Parts: sequence; structure tokens; C-alpha cells
Amino acid sequence: MYIEFRHLRSIRAIHEAGGLARAADMLHITQSALSHQIKGLEDQVGMELFQRRSKPMKLSPAGQKLLNLAERILPEVSRVEEEFRAMQSGRSGRMHIAIECHACFDWLFPVLDGFRGAWPEVDVDIRMRLAFDALEALRREDVDFVISADPETLPGVTFTPLFDYEPMFVSAANHPLATHDWIEAEDFTGETLLHYPVERAKLDIFTKLLTPARVEPAATRGVELTEVILMLVAAGRGVTVLPDWVLGKYKSNPDYAIRPITEAGISKRMYAATRDEDVAKPYIAHMMRLARTEPVKLQRV
Repeated sequence: MYIEFRHLRSIRAIHEAGGLARAADMLHITQSALSHQIKGLEDQVGMELFQRRSKPMKLSPAGQKLLNLAERILPEVSRVEEEFRAMQSGRSGRMHIAIECHACFDWLFPVLDGFRGAWPEVDVDIRMRLAFDALEALRREDVDFVISADPETLPGVTFTPLFDYEPMFVSAANHPLATHDWIEAEDFTGETLLHYPVERAKLDIFTKLLTPARVEPAATRGVELTEVILMLVAAGRGVTVLPDWVLGKYKSNPDYAIRPITEAGISKRMYAATRDEDVAKPYIAHMMRLARTEPVKLQRV
């Protein structure tokens, strides 16, 4: 027996309409075509599906089984059809995010709050376990949006600039380096440097200053949370370097001294990495717009 979706829709329409004429109107086909379709289905089943002599037409036991099948399957089919229409129109999709930046959570969560309000049908997730193999995960289609400060030339991947930021030195207010107008590489030689627990190649202070200058801090210590890093700094347990968007709310805090790195300062750029074919998707483009504006608000605090 071969049953098509149109057969199930016809069974349901006749049951709801109570006759062939009204059901044919509901299905936008002729009454003759509907009658021929039902006769062909009855030939497959080997029994009548409707008691035609009753008014309104009533289902036979075999017809009732097909109606039960239709009521289970057709809503699911409609749901999938709507999902496909949403995908075609750009209203739905998937955006799984990987982050190569611990401090990005300060601006990412407000961005996602705004994004979810605008795109409720897009499946959003943050994939932390992929954070430092993020670009390979992007190419494998395990994630769809990577936040990174380290663009690479990769086939099939587009890096879109989001915003510029400045890594800033932070010490306790009573630290000797608090008297400096800016901080040079050599100033770190006697210090314990507190940083996020990632490899040096992912830390701005090493890539932009210490490694090129061949300067090594007295000690380093990896700390997971920004708030804990700053608590340790205030207690005189070390110094740190954090992005300016993290430090906006601490500028007027008397416990800290915040200084630029070198007289000219250091500038870095944050990027969004996506697959080439996803760049033009409306919800991806909107996510990029939000990711450009929210960090700037924090920088201006």
C-alpha cells in the first residue's frame, strides 16, 4: 500500500467537511478529482474508507485508522514545512558560537539578549569546549560563528572586523607602577602577571609586547574569572592586562590603577569568523551589527 500526504489531507478534509463537494473546495481541487483519488486509495486498502450513504459522510473503521494517522503526521509535516519556509526567508537557522576570548562574555551576553529578541527562531548556543579549536570546528560546521582576535587565511572562512580595543595594564592603586603614566615591557620583569588560563599565543600582552621584547615576568598565574583576577590585583597579589571594555566600570574605582601599555598604547581588533556562504544570512549580519555596538558602549563607560 502506497499512501501519500495528499491522501491523508483528503481523508482529513472529507471528515471535517462531511462531504466530497465541500472537501474538494477546501483542497482546491475538483470533486471528480477528489472522488477518483479516494477510489484509488480504497482500491489499495481493499475496503471502503467512508460510508457514502450517510449524510454527512462518515468514516469506516479503515478510514478512521487513516484519519488517526493523518492527525499524527500532518501537524508534524506542517511544522517542518514552516521551518523550511523560515530558513528560506532567513528567519530561522542555527548559530552556535565559539569564543577565543575569555573576557568577551562581558559584552557577549548583552548581545545575545538583544539577538534572541529579534530572532527567536534561530537556535543559539555557546560551545565552550571548542573555544581554542574554534576555527577548525567552524570548518567542520560544528559551530557557525567564532569570536577571535587572531584572523587567519583559511579557505571557505571569512573574517569580518567587529571593533578595535586597547589592552590596559591594571595594578593595585598603591603599587609602585601606579606612579607611571604608561607601562613598558621591562616593567613586568619583577611582577607576577595574572592572566586567563590560555596559551601565550592567545594573550595580547605576550604577543604584542613581552615576547617581541624578550621580556619574561617574574611569575605568571592563570586565573579563570575576570572578577577573581581583579580581586587578586586589588590585594597586591599581582598585576594584569585586560581589554578596555572590561575595565570601563573600574575606571573610577580607587582600588585600581589603570594605565596604557607603552606611550602610544596597543591596539587590537576583534573579528567574527563565519563560513563564506553564511556571511549574507540576515541573522548572522544582525549578530555582527550587535557585536560591533555593545563593546563600544562598555568602552565608553
